[in-house]
Order: sequence, then C-alpha cells, then structure tokens
Amino acid sequence: MRTDNRFDPYDADRPLMMRCACGQHASAEEHRGAEAAVAELKRRSETAEFEAYSNDFIEASLVKALFPHDAMRRRFLRAVGKGTAMAAIGSVLPVASLQAMAQEKGALEKRDLKIGFIPITCATPLIMAHPLGFYSKQGLDVQVVKTAGWALIRDKMLNKEYDATHFLSPMPLAISLGVGSNPTPMNVATIQNTNGQAITLHVRHKDKRDPKDWKGFKFAVPFEYSMHNFLLRYYVAEAGLDPDRDIQIRVVPPPEMVANLRAGNIDGYLGPDPFNQRAVFEEVGFIHLLTKDLWNGHPCCAFGTSTEFIQKNPNTFAALYRAVLTSAAMAREARNRELIAKVIAPQAYLNQPETVLTQVLTGKFADGLGNVKNVPDRADFDPIPWQSMAVWMLTQMKRWGYVKGEVNYKQIAEKVFLLTDAKKQMKALDMKVPDGAYPKITVMGKVFDPEKADAYVNGFAIKRTPNA
Repeated sequence: MRTDNRFDPYDADRPLMMRCACGQHASAEEHRGAEAAVAELKRRSETAEFEAYSNDFIEASLVKALFPHDAMRRRFLRAVGKGTAMAAIGSVLPVASLQAMAQEKGALEKRDLKIGFIPITCATPLIMAHPLGFYSKQGLDVQVVKTAGWALIRDKMLNKEYDATHFLSPMPLAISLGVGSNPTPMNVATIQNTNGQAITLHVRHKDKRDPKDWKGFKFAVPFEYSMHNFLLRYYVAEAGLDPDRDIQIRVVPPPEMVANLRAGNIDGYLGPDPFNQRAVFEEVGFIHLLTKDLWNGHPCCAFGTSTEFIQKNPNTFAALYRAVLTSAAMAREARNRELIAKVIAPQAYLNQPETVLTQVLTGKFADGLGNVKNVPDRADFDPIPWQSMAVWMLTQMKRWGYVKGEVNYKQIAEKVFLLTDAKKQMKALDMKVPDGAYPKITVMGKVFDPEKADAYVNGFAIKRTPNA
C-alpha cells in the first residue's frame, strides 16, 4: 500500500496520507458528510412517495421510448389501459426478462456479480446504486469495480470477467459488429447519462475560441468508439476542418486528461465530466462549450451486458435493470444532486473533490473564463435508449470509415439497444401502427432523420470515402 504523497492519476490526484481512517475520504469531515448523505438518500428512497415515483418512472420510461409522441401515447393508454399496455410492451421487447420489471420477481440465476465502471460522473446511477443498497434490495451481491480505461472494460466483458458494465454508448454497437474486437453480441439496457461532456481547452488558448483556428491542435478523447470522438469530429468538420488531417485525435483515459493538458501534451479534449470541471479547478483549462450545446439530450454512457448473459440469467438481468433504473430515477431529481456528489466522491468511486462533482451535477459552475454558469441539465440521467441514437452513432461510424459497406442501421439498432417499437402488438390490437420509436435528432441545428441514414452520411462534405 502506498503511503507517500505522490499523485496517482487513477485516483484523481488525491494524496493518500490526507484521507480519513477508512481510507476512502480526504478527511474525517468528508467521511461524516458522505455517511450522512447516504443515510438521507436511503431515507428518501424508502419513502412511499419515491417508490411510487420510481415505479412510475420505470414504466413511463418504457412507454415513452415506444411511443415518443405524446398524443399517440395517450391514445394507446386510453384504448387498452395501463395493465394491458405493460403486458403488450413486455411481449415485443427483444428480451423477455424486461417484462419482469412490471411483474413479480423471478428466482435469481446468479447473485454474485462484478460490474465495471470508469470513474466519471456518467456512471452515477450504476455507482450510487451500490452504497444506497439498490442492488442488495434486489437480492444481488454486486461489486462495482473501478477500471482504468475503456479498452480494458471491453476486454473484461469479452473475457467474461465482468457480468455487466458501464459502457460508452457506441461500444456495444462496435463490439457486436466486430469493429475493434471479435464480434460478440452486446446489449444496451439503459443510457446511464445524457449530456455530461464538454470541450476543454488549455488556458493558453483563451484567444482561440473559433474552431477554425484549431488547425494543428492535438485533442484527446477517451476511446475511438465514443460519443466524444464522434461529437468532436462533427464539430470541427462543421468548422471546415478535417479531423483526420487538420487536427490530431488521440485516445487518453479520462483520469489522465487533466495531467496531459497540464503537461502540454494536448491542446484540449472532448471528455466526460468531472474532468472538464477538474481542469477548471486546477486552473489549467477552460470549458469551451458543453456538448449539450451541440446536441441537447445526447447519450454519453450506457449500462449493458452481453446478450449471452441476458439469455442465461434473465431474472438476474431484470433485477440489475430495476436497481439501475431506480438509481437513475433518484439521480434525475435535482434536489438529490448535492447529496449524490457526497456519495460518489470517495476513493472507491470517483475520488474527486466534492466541490468539483457538485458543480457538475447541479450545473452551477465556473467555466474558467471568469463566468459562473447555471445549466441545470449540464448532466442528466434519462435512461431511455432511443434507437435513433444508435442509428446516429452508426452513421458516424460509417462516415469516418469505422464500418464499411452497407449498414442495416435499424436491424443493428434494434438488436443492440433494448427498446423496440410496438408495431407488432399494435397490429394485434387492431390499432393504427405508428411510424415507430425513432424520434428525430437535432445536431448543431441540423435535423437527423433516422429513416434517411444513408442520405445523411452522404450529405456531409467532410467524410472518409472507401479509398480515403
């Protein structure tokens, strides 16, 4: 065990000798604060009000995903009633175990589980479910394992060392397609968070706020198959720069981003929080923009597992699903955010200064340019895995040459992202079939229609061609 005062990048630069007796907090005061926060959040989670809210949240998430248009959703519920609606939804989901969320719990096939996570705020629902006891309430004994980088997350899932994991949203698509690894079917159960990213630049670039001035810059992203990479590429390409020729993009694990910025190895990064806010805290960087300003409500990370695990352990998977969705319901409530910052700050989880996490989660933050911003949805925790999100990710993988040839966008999206439309069941109920669960998306003011994915890819002036 280390007892010196050197910095460990995977422990967010916090010296061990300053921690409390349990070794998880920087001081006895932080220890007491975290314990009090856990106790209060547990109390809130045990109220009848929250239980009703949580159950409604889970069911509403499913219904909203299947019927994104309010009028369509109201007509369906009026026509068949809530009970029939939930049964119908369960019958058309690609994994029968999801129906268990609205039914009695089945016997667990496996109780002892390992779930990987990267120490970033995107993993908040998955992390906080552990100290708040949401896993244990489902009869599960879960270890949440802090992991050094996304390639290691992928490898541990492929080697079955982890039962489920914190994924970057595009990763299950890439793994299922065999892009960057052997093809192995993976599934996104929920989106862990929406928004929650930013472009951070070194303080020496405060006079270079126009991306047209970034030619020759070196940027970091956490992984190739990430929204961070796709959004950075999209942003600079809209400014007329070719992300493969005019700038350099390198993969850097999130906990190492601030250190690389400080050392001058990179000019900036499009990264996850809390490391954007940490750069401001360390006075080495400033927040150029929040990615919600590019696409408000965009997915960042996801919670998922292999298709094989779901097939072999449907009740265990359903129990995991309930625990994480209950946690997401709590994380979505603004009044809980400051307490959650205390809960996930310790060494075992994010190991970050509480003030940094509070700024991220509440959306009241310093931007490093002398301004204090108030953006309540800087990070959010909407769990719905819209399949149009998956289609957009696939268009960007096609655009930049990660996948080649014809892509059956919807088929892949529906196999990997676990919410499908309700056409089959609605036909059985003699109802008019809606267009589906593929809401349009707006990125930098341009509307993406998932029904016209190939036209969208071909419409970009800057993209990789098969011979490029």
